[in-house]
Amino acid sequence: MIYNLTPEILKIKIQRLKMPPLTSLIVAIMLLLAHPSLSQEKKKTVPDGTEGLVLNILPDDSLPKKLPANEFNGRFSTLKLGFGYIGDYAAFSQSKEFKQQMDSAGVNFDSRFETRDARILISGVLKTKRAISWKAAYMYDGDDKVWMMRETGVTIGVPELAGHFFIGRTKEGYSMVKVMNGHSPWTGERQMALDVVPILADGIKWFGYLPKSRLFWNLGYFNDLFSKGQGFSTYSWQYVARLGWLAFYDKEKNKVLHIATNLRYGKPLDGKIILKSKPESSPAPIIISTGSFSADHSTHIGGEIYYSTGRLLIGSEVMLHKFNASGFEDHIFFGGDIVATYMLTKTKRPYTTTGSIFGFVPVKKSVFKGGWGEWEAVLRFSSLDLDDGSIQGGKFWRITPMVNWYMSRVVRMEFIYGYGVLERYNLKGGIQLFQTRIQFTIM
Repeated sequence: MIYNLTPEILKIKIQRLKMPPLTSLIVAIMLLLAHPSLSQEKKKTVPDGTEGLVLNILPDDSLPKKLPANEFNGRFSTLKLGFGYIGDYAAFSQSKEFKQQMDSAGVNFDSRFETRDARILISGVLKTKRAISWKAAYMYDGDDKVWMMRETGVTIGVPELAGHFFIGRTKEGYSMVKVMNGHSPWTGERQMALDVVPILADGIKWFGYLPKSRLFWNLGYFNDLFSKGQGFSTYSWQYVARLGWLAFYDKEKNKVLHIATNLRYGKPLDGKIILKSKPESSPAPIIISTGSFSADHSTHIGGEIYYSTGRLLIGSEVMLHKFNASGFEDHIFFGGDIVATYMLTKTKRPYTTTGSIFGFVPVKKSVFKGGWGEWEAVLRFSSLDLDDGSIQGGKFWRITPMVNWYMSRVVRMEFIYGYGVLERYNLKGGIQLFQTRIQFTIM
């Protein structure tokens, strides 16, 4: 009987049936999912989506007074409310050559403040024996001036497969910084080379971690069945893999050496694609762009390495984007970054094996309670080359020293300087960027 199965008995029974390996795997997963006693997860938390956040699995007798003001314990599910807001101000100083390049591109650099994004989030844990969480996020995109669904779906714990399945709209899983919640990275904007990869996709992914071997993974399949026509949906379908290893990991001291590779293969929508990027400043216009070109499919290969001693973090991500088209020219584009951060106060940016990423900086004593908050110094170099063959989309590199001030768990300020050089239109022009960000996060 199914109800008396254990993993060992299940394995013996499948072997006796002499089924093919793939069929055996499918049957095993279906039986395990159907059997509550085998799927019950003993952990007290469950992933809140795929961005490294977790939800507490609350006992039925949790009293409302024991919970934070934005969390509730219902009969069938818990409920957590969240909110996020990011506002950016940027001013620019352009060289004569850079101004000529922008005249050729037909764009202007104007100093201004803008809302980068604002988001509302709800999530919870179902009162089931198997660990199942759900979430929904609705966000205002300051670039396109539209409201859109962000990460929305369900996370199903599958300890039999050492991980979780997420079904719904999410980030593909390519690159650590791309996976991290947009309010948590050390820099204001992700590096330009990641703009080639869409920020969201609809599909299913399996992510997990093996503590003994310290191996982690993220495998996903996505398509545009529900997202076609939305700004982020530039692919008909794509497969994504992120595979890595923690060479060492000391959770208590937050010492880690993280090494991973990213692989992506997809079919651009309607056989066309446009690659473009801003100079890592939300209020700035797009300065490099390939324009539309033919591409039947694309292959993306990346590597990432991060080393943390607790207060010091050094890391790098590099990537290659290759586009192939039958009867047309193939193209390869390169980009990457290297970053170093140091916590000036005595705190540590935590690493979490839930998603295999770095999380939010904890604030021991906020400025609103008589403390200094937490301070972080950051230095990053990044570049993206969109020149290849007949496509001359431009090359841009930027160096960014900046300071993060975590005033409390909710409020963060960023003070950013950037200097970059653009090679385009047979000119080489420089630009200085002066940026400030204010961020509110309740998650």
